[in-house]
Amino acid sequence: MDRSENTSGMAKSHIIRITDQEFTTLANYVKDNYGIDLTKKRILIESRLTPDLRRHGFTNFQQYIDMLFKEKSETEIVNLLNKLTTNLSYFMRENEHFNYLFSQVLPYLERTRTNRELRIWSAGCSTGQEAYNIQMVIDEYFGARKAHWDTTMLATDISMRVLNKGQKGIYTADELKDLPANWKSKYTVALPDGTFQIIEALRKQVIFRPGNLMEPFNFKKPFDLIFCRNVMIYFDEQTKAELVNKFYNWTAPDGYLFIGHSENINNLRTRYTYIQPAIYQRRDGFNAH
Repeated sequence: MDRSENTSGMAKSHIIRITDQEFTTLANYVKDNYGIDLTKKRILIESRLTPDLRRHGFTNFQQYIDMLFKEKSETEIVNLLNKLTTNLSYFMRENEHFNYLFSQVLPYLERTRTNRELRIWSAGCSTGQEAYNIQMVIDEYFGARKAHWDTTMLATDISMRVLNKGQKGIYTADELKDLPANWKSKYTVALPDGTFQIIEALRKQVIFRPGNLMEPFNFKKPFDLIFCRNVMIYFDEQTKAELVNKFYNWTAPDGYLFIGHSENINNLRTRYTYIQPAIYQRRDGFNAH
């Protein structure tokens, strides 16, 4: 056995294994409360959560689960979800969506929203790149006309850590590498430490709030645009169908839903009309319930 094999063996021996009962209990808890399907993530759970168990001095997963249930610690629960999901977000992700938003959706909404208000929701916004990217597209489209429109948008996530980063709007040069150069100079300001911050005018257009997609939605009005991209990849088919139905109930007439290109919606189980890959539209009246 060479040195690398020995090291690998040692690393594996330090993993705390989860029993069938512990796995079922933890997976059911996360599924019931957050919609995330962990049924195929057993090895991931063991490898990613072992350091947390050791940090608490636990020797088995039951002790960790008991802590979660007893303390109901939001910090620990969010840390758990962060460890088991990937908060990957970057500017210009799935850029076809932004092109369609600019060329088709915004011209249509400008013609039909006579109150000059756009209600927009970035659901599962992670660290804010998607929300700010949407605002950049809106600013580019409306130009001087934007002063006459209310385009303030809601951005929600279950993780306070990513929400805090999004609210600050500070990103590294590497995180901005996919932004067009003129957008970077127009919509960010350089900070002394070499990072860049989204300009205040754009930051004011995004309201970051904690939000769990599994809980009942309670909004004042329906949304013209809902972006929920690369979030439902963690949900099973039933949970996904129920969530899409909730989105539909809170989409304004002729409003749009954008999902990730790696996701799909069963056309037989949704009332949305398919527009093109990962873009759907509500084409009937509004009746939230």
